[in-house]
Amino acid sequence: MEEKFRNSIPYGPLGVIALEGCTQMGKKVDEFLVNWRHDGKRPQEIGRVFEGYVKDSYLVGSELPRFGSGEGKGVILESVRGMDLYLMVDVCNYSTTYTIGGKQNPMSPDDHFQNLKRIIAAVNGKARRLTVIMPYLYESRQIMKDGRESLDCALALQELTRMGVDQILTFDAHDPRIQNAIPLNTFETIPPAYQFIKALLGAEPELTIDSEHMMVISPDEGGMKRAVYLANVLGLDVGMFYKRRDYSRQVNGKNPVVAHEYLGGDITGKDLIIIDDMISSGETAVDTARELKRRGAGRIFILATFGLFTGGLKRFDKAYEEGIFDRVVTTDLIYQRPELFEKPYYVTATMAKYIALLIDSLNHDSSIEDYIDPVGRIHRFLNAYNEKQKAR
Repeated sequence: MEEKFRNSIPYGPLGVIALEGCTQMGKKVDEFLVNWRHDGKRPQEIGRVFEGYVKDSYLVGSELPRFGSGEGKGVILESVRGMDLYLMVDVCNYSTTYTIGGKQNPMSPDDHFQNLKRIIAAVNGKARRLTVIMPYLYESRQIMKDGRESLDCALALQELTRMGVDQILTFDAHDPRIQNAIPLNTFETIPPAYQFIKALLGAEPELTIDSEHMMVISPDEGGMKRAVYLANVLGLDVGMFYKRRDYSRQVNGKNPVVAHEYLGGDITGKDLIIIDDMISSGETAVDTARELKRRGAGRIFILATFGLFTGGLKRFDKAYEEGIFDRVVTTDLIYQRPELFEKPYYVTATMAKYIALLIDSLNHDSSIEDYIDPVGRIHRFLNAYNEKQKAR
């Protein structure tokens, strides 16, 4: 148990609902919560205030059955009255399916978002506080309106808050400014920088983390803030690519990239970290790594919060065989296709403990600043890592 929780009172009895597609992560988070609260059991003299604080599980049962027509409903299987309730949803899990017209349909982000609303409706305002944990922010790639088009992410956030959601937690939002759509509600976008460092250094135990041997690279101008943050925390220099596009035409709804132009210092012989919020088709990540190799880079590590891999893994397999990059690190915040774990270059940054810490802190109405900005944790980990290096 965190020391800061010992004299605090929970906001309300804790409950966690892991929606379809997020049940595996939900179980891992629940295990951490159960272990912590059993190990740090509160004094009995506190009495009824902590009734139900120590439980064998904090998961609340729910169902999302569908009719033959494909329509569905949300069902809560136990009382949630007065609970501090946390709803976990993975809108990117296309491995979950439902039947309509005798055919199995993979669930789209729209389907998952609709299921989230069904569960919120089933809660029916009985929870004391409602928090949505949506690691990949629904419609987060459609955050700016340009002409006659929809502004889906803003509308989704407003819809959730109108339904009674008090807090929304997401990870590495494509553009954090989307929180301006709901300025009176809690919206937190949390970087997984600490987990990235742990995963990378765990897989590569002989890296030298200093500006002479390593740099951080942003694959485009939009991710520069993310790269600058990581570079500053690690004490490294930063470089950037910008995409020169052909604005005279569109392909699949976007202007095609003509070339990747590099801005930054000399990278010859240096190990490089390419950091981004997501790998979609993988074209940007691989093209960036290829350009860096052409400029004399050493080892290249691709870090991305969300590994969508919408174009499959063949592009990465080929690039790895060619020696274009050394590792790909993504989190387990969204569905990971099984074949990923067979790849010699793939590393997972596990996030269940991190989510459990966030839930535990919020349930105690405690600050989560240390988790949102984990500079101290990263420095302590690096110091321990460097000590091990010296001892070898």
